[in-house]
Formats: sequence, C-alpha cells, structure tokens
Amino acid sequence: MTHDTLFSFIAKQKEEIDKRLPFIVESIQAPSLLKEAMLYSLKAGGKRLRPMLLLATLEGYKKPISVGYEVASVIEMIHTYSLIHDDLPSMDNDDLRRGKPTNHKVFGDAVATLAGDGLLTYSFQYLSSLDSIPNEIKIELIHFISKAAGPSGMVGGQVEDILGEKKALSVEELEEIHHRKTGDLLAVSVESGAILAGINNESERSSLHLFAKHLGLAFQIKDDILDIEGDEQLLGKPVGSDLENDKSTYPKLLGIEGAKEKLSFHIEKAKKYLYETTMDHTLLLELTNYIHTRTK
Repeated sequence: MTHDTLFSFIAKQKEEIDKRLPFIVESIQAPSLLKEAMLYSLKAGGKRLRPMLLLATLEGYKKPISVGYEVASVIEMIHTYSLIHDDLPSMDNDDLRRGKPTNHKVFGDAVATLAGDGLLTYSFQYLSSLDSIPNEIKIELIHFISKAAGPSGMVGGQVEDILGEKKALSVEELEEIHHRKTGDLLAVSVESGAILAGINNESERSSLHLFAKHLGLAFQIKDDILDIEGDEQLLGKPVGSDLENDKSTYPKLLGIEGAKEKLSFHIEKAKKYLYETTMDHTLLLELTNYIHTRTK
C-alpha cells in the first residue's frame, strides 16, 4: 500500500466518522447549551486516529469496515471528552486545541466540564442501545472500553501525570504513565476491531494488544518531540507547553536524539507484534509508519 492509498483511506473514513459524530449528539434530549458545547469539540476535527485503528483492524481481518463505524464513533467521543477535561485550567490550562479556542474558553469551565461528562456517559448509553451488535459483543466492548478509559487506564494515567509534574521521573515511570494515559485507549481501539471481527484467539489478541501499546508510546514520544520541534500552525496548538508546565517528557529525560531513538524502538516493537498476527498487516503497518513520521 502506498501513502496515497493510506491517506485516501484516512480521508474517506474520517469523513464518515465526522459525519456520524454530530448526528449522534444532535439526537440527545439535553439542554441546547450542553449539546452545543459537546458538538463544538467533536466538530473541531482531529486525526481520528483511534477510529482509524479500529477500522484498519477490521480491514486487516477482511471484515466490512461499516461494522465498526458506531463503535469507532463511541471511542472518539470518549477521547474528545478527555481532551476537553485535559485543557481545563485545573489540568493543563490550554487556550487552543486543534487551532480553535478550547472548550472552556468558549463555554466556561463549568459547561466544558459537563460537556466532557456528557460525551463520556452518553457514549456508553449509545453503545448499549445499538441493535446492530449482539448483546454479548456489546457487553465485551463496554467492559474493555470502560476499563481502558477508567481509573485503571486513561483516568489513572492522567492522575499519575499530575502527580509526576515538577518531579524527576524515570523513563520507566514515564512509560507507565503513558501506557495508561495514551496507550490504553489506542490499544482498545485495535482490540475493539478484533472483537467486532470475531477474533477470540488469545495469542492473536495478545499480539494486537502489545502492538497497540507500543504504538501508543510511540505516539506520545512523537507528541513530546513535536512539542519542541513542531510547527504551531500544523499542530493547531502552541509548542513548548510541556516545558512551561515543567512536565517530564522523553526529550527532557533522554535529550531530543535519545527521544528519537526511543521512538524508533517502540515503532519497531509495534511492528514486531503486528507481524505475529494472522491479519493482513498492510494498513496498520502504514498507519504505524505514519505515526512515526507525522508532522502534526
């Protein structure tokens, strides 16, 4: 597969997800201000990487991609909630997200917080109500996605990240934070694709999980590098915020060249576990290379 084919896949599937997300929220019976705030962040765009990983996994197992659109949208809603909360003054205190004022800058802290709460809770209500997925599959998806997003996953990683501010963390401690804060939701995107594809083999699922966990670390390391070397216009947010907030990052601990070596290490590890699976690796391999070389 060429990059052109990959970007064609991303553009087509991103358009589908971008179309579905507002439709899901617009149908909610809720105060119009709350819906407006939820839609504001959903419509701000983004890479939609987690949906892409889920859909690419389905493609790799030769299953119809359309089977995954609803669950991919659910995971993106959860990711968007986490960004709204991350940007709050009590967290990272960011003014820009995806080139636009952050949610709390437009709607205020209280409504932004509740918009995040709304996206998180409604995502599971919506998933549980889908008639297109058998109940036993829905229960499995809800179990894994809530675990990845919750206190033993992303939320726990966010707390560890806060506790690690202004501290000299080891590389191992930093990796544990990012395994949970970033890696778990990326991993469950791939695993959700496998669940929808009917893949129950324990070894296969383990390899996919490890592939996505290493990819999650690679993604975070690349983010840390772009926070130093990136273009603000391309990123849609200010660079240098990690240094400003005195956060432990891979470049801070390892130097910029050391961080790039660590990035390559995790990319190669991800590929190793991907090659252990029985799927057609092509699309996920291209997505892995894209994460390695991305500029935004």
